[in-house]
Amino acid sequence: KTHFQISFIICGCSRAAMGLLVGDDLWAVVIFTAIFLLLVDLVHRRQRWTACYPPGPVPFPGLGNLLQVDFENIPYSFYKLQNRYGNVFSLQMAWKPVVVVNGLKAVRELLVTYGEDTSDRPLMPIYNHIGYGHKSKGVILAPYGPEWREQRRFSVSTLRDFGLGKKSLEQWVTEEAGHLCDAFTKEAEHPFNPSPLLSKAVSNVIASLIYARRFEYEDPFFNRMLKTLKESLGEDTGFVGEVLNAIPMLLHIPGLPDKAFPKLNSFIALVNKMLIEHDSTWDPAQPPRDLTDAFLAEVEKAKGNPESSFNDKNLRIVVIDLFMAGMVTTSTTLSWALLLMILHPDVQRRVHQEIDEVIGHVRHPEMADQARMPYTNAVIHEVQRFADIVPTNLPHMTSRDIKFQDFFIPKGTTLIPNLSSVLKDETVWEKPLRFYPEHFLDAQGHFVKHEAFMPFSAGRRSCLGEPLARMELFLFFTCLLQRFSISVPDGQPQPSDHGVFRALTTPCPYQLCALPR
Repeated sequence: KTHFQISFIICGCSRAAMGLLVGDDLWAVVIFTAIFLLLVDLVHRRQRWTACYPPGPVPFPGLGNLLQVDFENIPYSFYKLQNRYGNVFSLQMAWKPVVVVNGLKAVRELLVTYGEDTSDRPLMPIYNHIGYGHKSKGVILAPYGPEWREQRRFSVSTLRDFGLGKKSLEQWVTEEAGHLCDAFTKEAEHPFNPSPLLSKAVSNVIASLIYARRFEYEDPFFNRMLKTLKESLGEDTGFVGEVLNAIPMLLHIPGLPDKAFPKLNSFIALVNKMLIEHDSTWDPAQPPRDLTDAFLAEVEKAKGNPESSFNDKNLRIVVIDLFMAGMVTTSTTLSWALLLMILHPDVQRRVHQEIDEVIGHVRHPEMADQARMPYTNAVIHEVQRFADIVPTNLPHMTSRDIKFQDFFIPKGTTLIPNLSSVLKDETVWEKPLRFYPEHFLDAQGHFVKHEAFMPFSAGRRSCLGEPLARMELFLFFTCLLQRFSISVPDGQPQPSDHGVFRALTTPCPYQLCALPR
């Protein structure tokens, strides 16, 4: 019915425009465009009225609420809207209806109780124009269905085969932590920004699983790839990305996608180069060296089966998904961890004390130590809660009509589970806006985990790399704190604990001094 209405509008507007164009009047194009946009907006508003959407700000014609959301600080925008409209409110992004869900109870209900109906992904047309392609689904943005299940199952089982949760991968992470500490030692005599070194260490863990290799920290290609990835963050999630997803016809303007997403295109090109080089060394007669080999073997098996999600295009997207998700989030969390240690030297001293008592100065940390280190474990969890690096989660979408929190939400509605509202829920946390490791300790000093600790999301779309991230955070953090005392460089002002939002919430650039212990 809606498609018929829009077609009728287009035909009517076209006739009106053709009548005006007889006089070759330039204003005819302007009038046609304005009438077309207003009438299509009216159709979408009528759809909105027939659904019982939650309350929200009044949208502007055509643009909806795009101008009422600060894309440079979406978490704060949502915080203000939550205070005004409640835990469940709606937005109109151009013509796309969006429902934002806040607070522990509502978010858990959405992701877990209604998980089967809210685990789909909204269509994001921009990705079809920056190298992903229509048939490339991956494991992060794929629609909720058989292809996604096949790829998630493959990714989880293959990562486990190559050491996830086993001593072999723990040894690899420990070895990389040694390289990271060596790099810190080289910088020990002067202030430095730790973020690039942290990115290289975490990237090498992912590279070991995907490409069966590690890069030297000085490798030019490695540095170019990480620099490009860092610069690409936020290109697809800001105001421009929202407009192009909402009005995809704009993507057909020649050259626009390349100009709008230059760094994402460059990063994808670098991943393609690595895959081509890797493919040239693959021997199907030999056991798989890594996830890429395992995927290529599945591609061979799936030849002639058009229903299979194992194809060369999807390999590229799975690799990009795992590399970006696995590297950026963990390295960003570690960067926050070191920042918070220099801002809270009393916490750093207690971590040093626990490391000295449980591990000592010679033996490398092991995952088995975590159970005997409640304070260090609490600090790592509090870093994740306070840093809140993925505040708005990835968007979900309803796969059928649902009634949620007394609102009727139609099939195809974009949903944003606001994780920031859970990690900083004032009804749950004693000091939600402060760094306070005691959030995860009971009166006896034992570690306790909160239901509201949800940095990896929840439900069917929860992060598949959570076990790897937990291992990396504990081993990298304890190895660094075992070897170094970190502090603000002499003569420099104390850095801020306020983050910068660009798809992820990252710390403001800072420097530290790392003194060997």
